[in-house]
Amino acid sequence: MLEEQRQRVLTAFQSFLNTPLQWRLQQYRSTSPETATMQLFHEVAATVPAYQAFVKEQGIDPDSIQTFEDFQKLPFITKENYLLRHSLADLCRNGQLEACDTIAVSSGSTGKPTFWPRFLTDELQIAIRFEQIFHDSFQADTRRTLAVICFSLGTWVGGIYTANCCRYLASKGYPITVITPGNNKEEIFRVVQELGSAFEQVVLLGYPPFLKDVIDSGIARGVEWQQYHIKMVFAGEVFSEEWRNLVGERVGSQNPCYDSASLYGTADAGVLGNETPLSIRIRRFLAEHPDAAKALFGESRLPTLVQYDPLSRFFEVHEGTLLFSGDNGIPLIRYHISDTGGLIPYDEMLQFLAEWDFDPVAALQGESAIPHPETSGLGLPELNPAARATQRGIPPLPFVYVFGRSNFTVSYFGANIYPENVTVGLEQPTIREWVTGKFVMQVQEDADKNRFLSVVVELAPQVEASKDKQQAIASSILSQLRRLNSEFANYVPPTYQIPQVTLTPSGDPEYFPIGVKHRYTRK
Repeated sequence: MLEEQRQRVLTAFQSFLNTPLQWRLQQYRSTSPETATMQLFHEVAATVPAYQAFVKEQGIDPDSIQTFEDFQKLPFITKENYLLRHSLADLCRNGQLEACDTIAVSSGSTGKPTFWPRFLTDELQIAIRFEQIFHDSFQADTRRTLAVICFSLGTWVGGIYTANCCRYLASKGYPITVITPGNNKEEIFRVVQELGSAFEQVVLLGYPPFLKDVIDSGIARGVEWQQYHIKMVFAGEVFSEEWRNLVGERVGSQNPCYDSASLYGTADAGVLGNETPLSIRIRRFLAEHPDAAKALFGESRLPTLVQYDPLSRFFEVHEGTLLFSGDNGIPLIRYHISDTGGLIPYDEMLQFLAEWDFDPVAALQGESAIPHPETSGLGLPELNPAARATQRGIPPLPFVYVFGRSNFTVSYFGANIYPENVTVGLEQPTIREWVTGKFVMQVQEDADKNRFLSVVVELAPQVEASKDKQQAIASSILSQLRRLNSEFANYVPPTYQIPQVTLTPSGDPEYFPIGVKHRYTRK
């Protein structure tokens, strides 16, 4: 028996159960995130064999890291230079894989799975992100709530992790009941129609395009979503505010800032941040004012915009990409995740918006009848005056914005699709005689906002396009995606798996201009 493990659970669970959410969201203002991150570094350097070997290889004495400026000079860790070079046990504290109670799986570019061990205490800190959404957006502390987990189940990260976090909220006193149909549409319809009327609201949690497909398919078969007071939690992909409007209208949403929320997460470290009513209200303003969005983000496209707790996940920016430090089954220090994005402090964000004559806090307060946090029905200790000043959904937390992976993947139904997978499909006998090997992969939407995987393929010189070639190439790509990418095979519904292939002549100026370095993906 591991007595230390038992004590970790008791301490962490007691803290989770007894600490009011609003206190926790205020904590970083009185505790230095930089100091907390430095403490994590020294703990990891003292207890994790893989990180001890890493800093030794780099010629770094952990005792020499005394200031935050010293910390910022530490080399990044990546999947290639760290995670793939060490055993799972050595990546864990004290080299003890058995100190983690579960292992999840995500796919790599070759289809070889990556394993992510974690412990209950790691899930509890992520459960706080779910608590933000269920408490601040959905008022689930006072409403009987059915949480329907629509993420893939099994060894995959999303489903079981989400189900556990929702159950922890029930343990804290939230009137939440969890059911796990996974990505089985028939089961989702059955549980919503047979159980939904027993609750005051139903929350669907899943990947954006899959939930839209569930909603549209349900409408076609007569499901009256409006009667179940649907709320939605998304993860995995960037979507537009127009998409949020469309899906919200189809379930009868009355307040888009409070009826849905998106999570920003990775298999590596769980949920890194989450949308709040405040971040959604800001994003909707920016969607309507593209000049302001470009001034803020430096690009015309609209990123995911979430708020994060720097005491849980400490972000930094390097050359327009994100890295973070955080505790987990595999603790990570300055981990480079290849997401393109940036950070905006809370006060800086409000100041920027004021320059555009927009006050998102006032806008939310005017739009919402959401009560203040001291009216919570959980019976937790009374909040202090500073915490009482925080209305639900307006936490004073910093913002992180994310455009997506910078390493040429595209995200589709939550699965990372890699160019390498498509390349293999184009290298099969016969097909390789028709094509140059160049292609452009992207996720697009049709007129009804349904997503599909588009692959534009460059034909070899003197080869003419035909329907037979188009179908053969699509079939070959699909076969290799299913073979090489287990996330694709398990996350993407079969009816959405076949790529829509477009064939273009060699040197097509839009997709394959001559003399220009080729990019295999478009966002």
